[in-house]
Amino acid sequence: MKRIVVLTGAGISAESGIATFRDSGGLWEGHDVMEVATPQAWKANRKLVLNFYNMRRKDALKANPNKAHQLLVALEKHYEVQIITQNVDNLHERAGSTHVLHLHGELFKARSTQKASLIYPIDGSELNMGDKCELGSQLRPHIVWFGEEVPEMVNAVKIVQKADILVIIGTSMVVYPAAGLIDYSSPKTPIYVIDPGNPDMNTDSITFINKKATEGVQELYNLLNH
Repeated sequence: MKRIVVLTGAGISAESGIATFRDSGGLWEGHDVMEVATPQAWKANRKLVLNFYNMRRKDALKANPNKAHQLLVALEKHYEVQIITQNVDNLHERAGSTHVLHLHGELFKARSTQKASLIYPIDGSELNMGDKCELGSQLRPHIVWFGEEVPEMVNAVKIVQKADILVIIGTSMVVYPAAGLIDYSSPKTPIYVIDPGNPDMNTDSITFINKKATEGVQELYNLLNH
C-alpha cells in the first residue's frame, strides 16, 4: 500500500470556522501573538496566556471536522495516510484519522513547567492557575510557542522521507522549521499543493490545486482514485 504524507496548516481548519492569526493582521482574539504565544508572554502574564488558550479551546469545541478532514480519512481505505499538522486543534482525530503528528503541540493537552515529558489531557475547555502537575508545578498549554524548539521535527522528517506521495494543504510553507519539510522528500516523490493562493515554491514535480481545502481535497481524492 502506497504511503501518502499530508502536511496541513491553518487553511484546513479555517473552513471549520477556526480563525487564523495570519488572516487577522497578526492578532488572535484581539491579542498580539507576542503577548500570548511566546515563553516571554508566559513569564510576564500566565493568567492572560491561560485565558487566551481557554478561549481557543472553546472555539475549537464548537467547530466540526469539514469535508477535507473527512476525505483524508476516506483515503485510508486505499493508502497508508500519515498526517503532519501545524494545527493544534483535534479536528483530524475527531474526523477519524488514525495517524496524526502535531508539530506545534495540542490544544487539549497540558504539560508540566518543571518536567516537559509530563503531559496530561485537559478535561473540558479550561486550564487555570493552580492546576498543577504531579510534581507540584503549574501546568502550561502543550503548545510550541514562537521561539521554542519543535521536538517533533525529527519524527516529521523521518515520515516525509518515506512518502510515496506528499500533499500540502492550507499552509503557505513560509514558517520554519515546518517549511523545510518539503526538502526531505525524495526528488521523485510527486507533490500536490492545495491552496487558493500561489505559494512560492519550486514548481518541479509539484501539482498545484488552487482551491480551498474542501474543494481541493475532493479534486485530489478523485485524481488519486480514478
